[in-house]
This record gives sequence, C-alpha cells and structure tokens, in this order.
Amino acid sequence: MTDSATFDEHTDLTGETATYPQLLQSKDAPLVIGIVAGEVSGDSLGADFMQQMNNLRDDIVWVGVGGTKMQAQGLQSIFPLARLAVMGLVEVMAQLPDLLKARRELLTAFDAADIDWFIGIDAPDFNLRVSKKLKPQGIFCVQYVSPSIWAWRESRIHNIKAATDLVLCLFPFELSVYERHNHPAICVGHPLLRTIDQTLLDTPINQRRSELVWHNDGLQQFFIERFDDVSQLICVMPGSRRGEITAILPLMLDGIQKLILLDPKLCFIIPTVDQNHQYIVQDVIDRRSEQLRAAIAVVYDDSQPTFSQQAMAASDVVMLASGTATLEAMLLERPMVVVYQLNQMTYQIAKRLVKVPYVALPNILADTAIVPELIQEQASGDNICRTVMRLMQPRAYAEQLKDLVATKQLLQQQSNHDPAHSVIEQWFIQGGHKA
Repeated sequence: MTDSATFDEHTDLTGETATYPQLLQSKDAPLVIGIVAGEVSGDSLGADFMQQMNNLRDDIVWVGVGGTKMQAQGLQSIFPLARLAVMGLVEVMAQLPDLLKARRELLTAFDAADIDWFIGIDAPDFNLRVSKKLKPQGIFCVQYVSPSIWAWRESRIHNIKAATDLVLCLFPFELSVYERHNHPAICVGHPLLRTIDQTLLDTPINQRRSELVWHNDGLQQFFIERFDDVSQLICVMPGSRRGEITAILPLMLDGIQKLILLDPKLCFIIPTVDQNHQYIVQDVIDRRSEQLRAAIAVVYDDSQPTFSQQAMAASDVVMLASGTATLEAMLLERPMVVVYQLNQMTYQIAKRLVKVPYVALPNILADTAIVPELIQEQASGDNICRTVMRLMQPRAYAEQLKDLVATKQLLQQQSNHDPAHSVIEQWFIQGGHKA
C-alpha cells in the first residue's frame, strides 16, 4: 500500500467545499483493488466508484467481477456478472454449489493479484463471505450498499463488523443501526442523485416525448400508426432479471388488457436494458391478444445509456417492479404504481422476517405509503387496472407528485458524501495507509 497523502479540495453533493485525503501516485507499485458487483444495479454503482477513483489516481489495477459499465472503467471481469445475479432464498439454494465455486475462484485471483482493498458492491450474502476471508489478511474491506439489517435480522451486524472496515450506505435511514453498534458507516447517497439527467426535469413533458420518439426508430413506427390518437403514455418496467420478467410481466399484462378496454387510447412502452432483455419481454407479450400487442412498444436503444430514464420521464405514469427503478422514477418526479411478486416460499419466509411495511424505496424513504404497492396476491389484473386508473385522476396524481418531490428533496439534503473520498478518508483514519 502507499504511505503518502495530500489533501484535495473536493465539492460534495450539497455544493460545499470539503477537504479529504487523496492518494498520491505511488512510485513503487499501483494500488490493487478487488471489486465485485452481484447484479446490473451493482454494475452501475461499481462503475461510478471506479470512475471517481480513476480520476484521483491513474495507476489503479482493478480485479474482480462486474458488467459492461465496470469493464469500461478498467475491470477485466474474472467471470460474467450474471453468474452471481441470483434472486431469492430458494433460488440461491439451487445455485449454491456454483456460488461456492465462484467464491473460491475469486479468492484465488485476489491472492494472486495481492489486492490492497476489497470493495463488495451489494450482494451481501456473497460479498461478506469473501471479505470475511480477506479482512484478517490486512486487506481494507468495504461493503458498498448496506445489507438490509434495518429491515430484518439486525443481529447480522456482528458478522458485518467481523467482515468489513467500512459500510457505504445509500440512504440516511440505514445509518442508525451502525451508530448503535459503533461500526464505521457513511451515507454516500445513491449515484442516481448525481447522475440523473436534470435536463429531463427542466424540459416540458411534450418535448421529452417528442425527443424520445424522434431518436428511436421503433417508437417512431409505433406512434406514426397512432398519429395523435393517444390519451396517456404509461412506461412499464417489469425488472431486468429473467425471473422477474416471467413472474411480474404477465400480471402487468393482465392489468394492461383491462386498462385498454376502459381506454383504448392508452399506450404503453417497455424500455429494455439490451437486445436479449427485449427478446425475453417480447416473447411474453407475443402470447397475448392482438389488441394488447398493438398497445405496447418494446424498445431499447444501445446508443443512449439513459434510455429507460428518458422513457420514464416522457411518460405520464410508470408501472414498475420494486427496485432501483422506483428511485429513478421518484428522482424524475414520475407518479408510479409498484407491482411485485416473489417465489411463494421465498415470500412467506421474508414476510416472517422483514420488519418494515414497505418494499418500494419512495415509501421506505418517506416512511409512509406515498406510492401504491401491489404485492403477491394483490398484484392481480383487476387491482393493477383499478390502481392505475385511480392514480390518473388529477387529484390523486397531484398528491403523489407532491409527496415524491418532498421525499426527493429530503434525500438530497441528507446525502452529501461521495464514495471514493469516503473510502480514502476512512482508510487513513483507520491507519491502513501505514500497512
């Protein structure tokens, strides 16, 4: 590890200038960082962190697992990120032998690379087991995205303390449990607070919609066939994993079928993360009626990294699965309805363990139900139709929008540290630079 430092003027998310330790270029050896993301959202978090670090120091060697965004920042992924992207308690058990093998492969690669730090991005069940092996070796271990100990099984804090030197939390409500147990934790805020396209909010919605359609051939064809015959535009986001799509999209389609019976001028767009995702979604839709297929455009655009955000911003309402997309919709100030369904056994286990009443991030952040959640048996076609129609009423729409804006502003005020400087600062505070 390097043993010299200077101080660098840094502007935080609030616009105030702060002073943090900054690593100097080492003349002896590069800084070697092990980093592992367990799913697509983790790939974005990892890439954001890597970019910040690369801006501070240009000789970092990155070793680990990540997707295309992390690879663009200099990571050569040991194996595909999808190998770790397993959702649900039951599903994890089925993949356990391969997950154990993947952990052994990673630890071997980290040992060969002689890493200085380990950054585990989300996927705590996997990453904390990795860091628990590494921390006793003197490697500085960071868990980026707190395990949900604020929601269930707070006793896991003891394992987190044994496995990590620092936890980077995305949301302010997560800090209290670490404070109670005297473990270093910092709220760095979600990268979306920094990366969300502000111009989407500053542009009138009709212009957002025109620009979205103008730049996408699929949407041009979709809307040309309808001319001006559109009452409302609804963005549908059933999740990015195959398991989510096959479980949640059919329920959403049941709701859409009923919605277009009430209002045939409704139009729906489903932005997808890549072409394979598009094929999976389209395959589910192709099994439905011609009327339903004609009302939905499934599109993706690899030339626009924020295409899904543009689709949400151009829509009147967003119908989506629980996850990071609910935070995106809130930051884009788009009213939403959350639809979610898990494997029944996974859900029953989670229901007994989880102590918070909400699954959608806007509701957790606001500590009240500002957006409707249709979970498990409630996620029926009738309920989806009824809830969306209710939300599109002017009074309900304005009320949710007001609550979303207020929650967004509070989150912005409470998230004022960036990940890279937070890690460096704690590394110095804990004496890692002397190792």
